[in-house]
Amino acid sequence: MDTTFMISFCLLLIASTIAFLSLGTRQRDAILKLVPLLYRRRNSVASTPPRPVALEKKGLENPPLNYKDVFPPSRRASLAAVPSTIQKKLSISTGSPQERSSTIVPLASPIEDLASPAFTATEFSTEEIKALGDFPDYAALSGVPLPEPYSEFIIEKALPRPYRPFRWPYHQTMCRFLPYVIASVLTSINASLIALTKMEPNWWLELENTYVARIAQRRGYFKKHGKAVLQYLPGSELACKELMEMCIQFLCARYPQYFSLDKENMIFKNGILKIETQLKSMHPLEILLNHVPEDFAITMRDPMDGFYYFRAGVICSSLGWDVGTKIGLQLHEIHAPIPDYKEKMRFSMDRFFAKMPTDKPIQRGSWGLEVDQPLFMPPGDPHELHRLSQNPELKLSQCHLRVDWQTLRRLPLSAAIVFNFKGLFTPVIEFRDEPHIPSICLKILKEGKKNMMEYKNTWHVEHVVKPLLEEYEKEQVANGLMEDGWTVTTLDESPWFLGWEEKWHRQQGF
Repeated sequence: MDTTFMISFCLLLIASTIAFLSLGTRQRDAILKLVPLLYRRRNSVASTPPRPVALEKKGLENPPLNYKDVFPPSRRASLAAVPSTIQKKLSISTGSPQERSSTIVPLASPIEDLASPAFTATEFSTEEIKALGDFPDYAALSGVPLPEPYSEFIIEKALPRPYRPFRWPYHQTMCRFLPYVIASVLTSINASLIALTKMEPNWWLELENTYVARIAQRRGYFKKHGKAVLQYLPGSELACKELMEMCIQFLCARYPQYFSLDKENMIFKNGILKIETQLKSMHPLEILLNHVPEDFAITMRDPMDGFYYFRAGVICSSLGWDVGTKIGLQLHEIHAPIPDYKEKMRFSMDRFFAKMPTDKPIQRGSWGLEVDQPLFMPPGDPHELHRLSQNPELKLSQCHLRVDWQTLRRLPLSAAIVFNFKGLFTPVIEFRDEPHIPSICLKILKEGKKNMMEYKNTWHVEHVVKPLLEEYEKEQVANGLMEDGWTVTTLDESPWFLGWEEKWHRQQGF
């Protein structure tokens, strides 16, 4: 009888486990909430204030001297996917893993200048990189697929997705810089605060109806500001070329009705601007400036200490800083103005960069409120005067949400890590029919952490925006867009809102 009971019990346990695992995340969480003993061991929900993070304290008290012996996962296995004609050129002695990790390309040395073969941090030799030539299959090399063709895309009607990256409770901790996909790094971090998600391959580079004007604006900034907008240091040549080629491959795959590449003659054809560019005629970053409405910051690993440094970039949408004030700096120096970065984020950021895989790019959004649409505001720009006072004559039509939508990815060959981001502006009056958005934005403006709100610098528009959001909040309750007494918390749809796709499609006419 005992044996029969035990068999029955085991079968019941197995069946229950299978049934539980087959449920969706929300259903599993709902069940776990009914079991206090188990649920107490889970991560906090988004509305729960964060617990102290042991990992961050460790980083503050005893930061590592260097990451010289810490490398990202190797991508050597991806060479098996290259065409057979190239495979023949790759019959080069690769050495042992120990030799590959000890013979690393120096930070400031172009691979063409090296007297003997060396390896990048992802374990590609300089000879293999040369053999791969121009425009290799970066999808195979990186593990990130090319985007699907966007056949219904019409540049004149295209709008960016309506990003609303509001979160409450609002905490700027390392968790905002780590994706859920790197589980091994997150064992002691409160997952409820994670603002980063896995990058969507279809949306790495996003075009909209401001494309022609924005490219012209970026060219104008470069002509006027030069190295404050675009710079590259020695040793960044491979990373810049690699990034440019990856961007062109993306544009041709995503928007084939507008872009094409003549690889034999190295000519890139842009059907929106109606121009053709000889790709060997200028620096890769200038090609990006002339064709891609995104900013790029390339950070590279110094094999002497394993830390990452800003070595090249084209940035036309910075506020209060520019390329010239950041170029050459280490990661923590770049982020020095960010509140709590040194105390809570430096150690984890450095460790994350040291280990970040090539095949797991991530995305996030930051936001602020602005008068008009200041894209590029270097130190001393006259537009800064708007931030010094609350103009009593400020109009609602001048108040905009600025979202900097960002992705972070490691390039496969050079092993450089690239930030790319773009500034997107939305009139705050758009919040009116977006469920819960006025309430969560208002909550952050009223109760957000003091030093973080000072960093965001929203004060200069709050005298106009807060009353508007309060009006919209009441209106949404009256119209049934939001339940009365809603407890403000990060939306399930974040960084968007309920019904965003319908609104976005409607505004584009499809």
